[in-house]
Amino acid sequence: MITDSQKWLVLAGIVLTGWLIFLLRPVLMPFMVAALLAYLGDPLVDRLELRKLSRTTSVLVVFIAMFFIGLLMLLVMIPVMEQQIVTLVNSVPKAMNMLREQVAVHASRLNEWGLAVDLDAIQETITSHWQEIGVVATDLLRQLTRSGQVVLGWVAYLLLVPVVTFYLLRDWDLLVARIDDLLPRRIEPTVRRLAVECDQVLAEFLRGQLTVMLALAAVYIVGLWVVGLDLAFAIGLIAGLVSFVPYLGVIIGVVLAALAAIVQYHDVIHLVGALVVFGIGQVLEGMVLSPLLVGDRIGLHPVAVMFAVMAGGQLFGFVGVLLALPVAAVIVVLLRHVHQGYLDSDLYKV
Repeated sequence: MITDSQKWLVLAGIVLTGWLIFLLRPVLMPFMVAALLAYLGDPLVDRLELRKLSRTTSVLVVFIAMFFIGLLMLLVMIPVMEQQIVTLVNSVPKAMNMLREQVAVHASRLNEWGLAVDLDAIQETITSHWQEIGVVATDLLRQLTRSGQVVLGWVAYLLLVPVVTFYLLRDWDLLVARIDDLLPRRIEPTVRRLAVECDQVLAEFLRGQLTVMLALAAVYIVGLWVVGLDLAFAIGLIAGLVSFVPYLGVIIGVVLAALAAIVQYHDVIHLVGALVVFGIGQVLEGMVLSPLLVGDRIGLHPVAVMFAVMAGGQLFGFVGVLLALPVAAVIVVLLRHVHQGYLDSDLYKV
């Protein structure tokens, strides 16, 4: 049994860890990304070890594969996203003309009420400011590239992530074993059982949810491309990557796709086509992808997921967003055992 002093010690350790993460959040990003990549790659390394490869050789194989997959994704995504941004910027004047035509229908009513509306001035102002975005972005990028500190910071991040990932992959099992050796022997079986269950939940969530996100992004991109939207890649990618928050991905995707369809085609057919694409995506996610790849072991309610992501982002920034759902999944596992302990206690039975 765990004594009261040990419980308070564990609680103090948790509070101290959270406080340190809060203080160190500006420098934790590359380490968190590296830890996530190492956690995702460790099972592959273990499988290669079972095929009589050494740990270092297995790590090199997995690390090189992950590096080239990431590099290939960047080489494919950056030019496509650049083209999509140019398309978006060029479509704004067209959207403004359409909006002007719609507003002009109702502008006479405002004039009757004594509210003069100069549509030409509004359109000219918005269009001029929108066109200035590209100039501002170019100047900002130029200033950033001139700043040696910023450049060195980005280079350090880019170099630090693969280096830390490699060493974590190589020493992952050793680190876990050392942590296990530090545990008090009285609570070691309980902690190990909880750790195994947490690992199963995290593995299902991280690896499964990542696969679901990529699959949904592919479905949305292909579907919107078939519909004929010029911004199919950007909208589908955004909707797929944001889909780890329940309903948020589909809401953002539907709004963006609807606006893109209206601006590009001015009809209902393409709007309905975009909505059908996201409907098919939701059906596939609910009936095929999530049950097959994620399952029901996580037990996170959609409201809890939304709260965890928002709370993590508020407290720790982007690092908190990365940590929110894994930490929430672990908390769910711990709460299950606390709940079962309560049901077995005299306090409940009396």
